[in-house]
Amino acid sequence: MASAVTTTAPPPTPTAPAPAAPRARKPRTTPAWVWALPPVAVLGLVFLYPLALVVRESLAPGAYADVLGSASFRDALVTTVWIAVAATAGCLVLGFALALVIAFVPFPGAKAVAKFIDVFLSFPSFLITLALLFLYGTVGMANGIWTDVTGAATGPFRFLTTPWGVLLAEITYFTPFVMRPLLAAFSQMETAQLEVASSLGARPLRIVRRVILPEALPALAAGGSLVLVLCLNEFGIVLFTGAKGVTTLPTLVYGKAILESDYAAACVVAVVNVVLSTGLYALYRGVSRRAGA
Repeated sequence: MASAVTTTAPPPTPTAPAPAAPRARKPRTTPAWVWALPPVAVLGLVFLYPLALVVRESLAPGAYADVLGSASFRDALVTTVWIAVAATAGCLVLGFALALVIAFVPFPGAKAVAKFIDVFLSFPSFLITLALLFLYGTVGMANGIWTDVTGAATGPFRFLTTPWGVLLAEITYFTPFVMRPLLAAFSQMETAQLEVASSLGARPLRIVRRVILPEALPALAAGGSLVLVLCLNEFGIVLFTGAKGVTTLPTLVYGKAILESDYAAACVVAVVNVVLSTGLYALYRGVSRRAGA
């Protein structure tokens, strides 16, 4: 009987471990603060350093007490605030009315007028003041027509050199700053709301008061806050109207620094103006954020 021959398989040959893949080197990245250094340096040199010099100059002994206690500063502060507030109110009323007409009253050229509002925002303030001087100045067109018709030696239009002239110029110039956000808000309104209100018999004034105005309040608040900040810092309009009896904070800074060479007093007024403007700008940003601007 043949015996079964069993064979054993040779043990497996151990295989060498695969070489580990080389680790990919992470690219060297420049820290973020390095990229922030150039703009911060430029900002510090161009803006922060001069501002620090102004603040340091305003800290002269007795400067704040002398300026804040003077009647000229108090008068300039009151004049600046009431002109800015009145101009803002006028811009809100006029801008809302004009934006309503452009957005909801169909007329030829409405789109061109809306585009012109964007162009108007780039105009310098003194250009509008010069246009008003050509119209209503002492030797302007209105006075010229009056003297030609009546034979009088002078015309009756002399309000441009008064606070009312400054107010008219600021309302004329800053109204488009209110109209622009209003037109953007009106373009996003659902026309179905207006059609439903009209079909239910609501009159146009009621539609404006109950439907359009609530939707426009955020844009009105944002535009009004911006105009208030700009009016507080307006210098060119007051200067070009020649209103000698109108002294605002910016013109007081000019007078103290250039005419009187009292740089400490000028810096004090400038610091107060900066604080007012910064506070109102923070208010403007808060309102704009809530309005989604």
